Amino acid sequence: MPVEITWWGHATCTLRDSDVRVLTDPLFARRLAHLRRRRGAVPPPGAWRADVALVSHLHADHLHVPSLQRLAPGTRLLVPRGAPRAVPGLRRLTHLTVTEVGAGDVTQVGDLVVRAVPALHDGRRLPVGPHRSPALGYVVEGEGRTYFAGDTGLFDTMAKEVGPVDVALLPVGGWGPYLGEGHLDAGRAARALARLGARSAVPVHYGTYWPIGMDAVRPHEFHAPGEEFVRLAAEYAPSVAVHRLGHGESVRLEVAR
Repeated sequence: MPVEITWWGHATCTLRDSDVRVLTDPLFARRLAHLRRRRGAVPPPGAWRADVALVSHLHADHLHVPSLQRLAPGTRLLVPRGAPRAVPGLRRLTHLTVTEVGAGDVTQVGDLVVRAVPALHDGRRLPVGPHRSPALGYVVEGEGRTYFAGDTGLFDTMAKEVGPVDVALLPVGGWGPYLGEGHLDAGRAARALARLGARSAVPVHYGTYWPIGMDAVRPHEFHAPGEEFVRLAAEYAPSVAVHRLGHGESVRLEVAR
């Protein structure tokens, strides 16, 4: 049975498995604070439909309250534990069924099992704020096992925490000319892929948003990460099929069970 992945840009994907639609880190904005969308159209209303939406951490380009507001009434929303306290706007989303989760928690959604897994990333709501929530990834298991990493650095226990997966949605860049700690660039993502043992991979979190007025500052960090990941994955994990999608493009992946 196939698993279908659509990449809408940044960390936003639709995963279809077992007749369930899963939306990751919904971001449907043309502009966010000092960032503007430089490539790809803003996802259309059809992209807003989901049975469950997953939020990996509290940063505004991953937990974007106006985008979450667009989700249909009754949509399930999984957020890191403590998120409603740190982000009061979440408490106003009364049309959604919000569940707080931590690493190791398992949620049943139709015929899918969604397991929260650790991530190595700053869990604060930036730019300032005392409240923290854990940064998470998620493993979605139905006909296939799909790992959505959210934002994370490479950590020693990643393969053990995530477990064997068929598909890995891995961040390979960012939204500015420099990546700080707790991120994967193309090289670290390729090394993560080698550890995970996935059959297929889709690079995400690159080539979408960029700071206003900085188009000419290290532009290769905007354009190159996807192609660089394809090249390095062939070196570190040659048995993995890498699918570099365009914005709004989908791929159907056969998984064996």
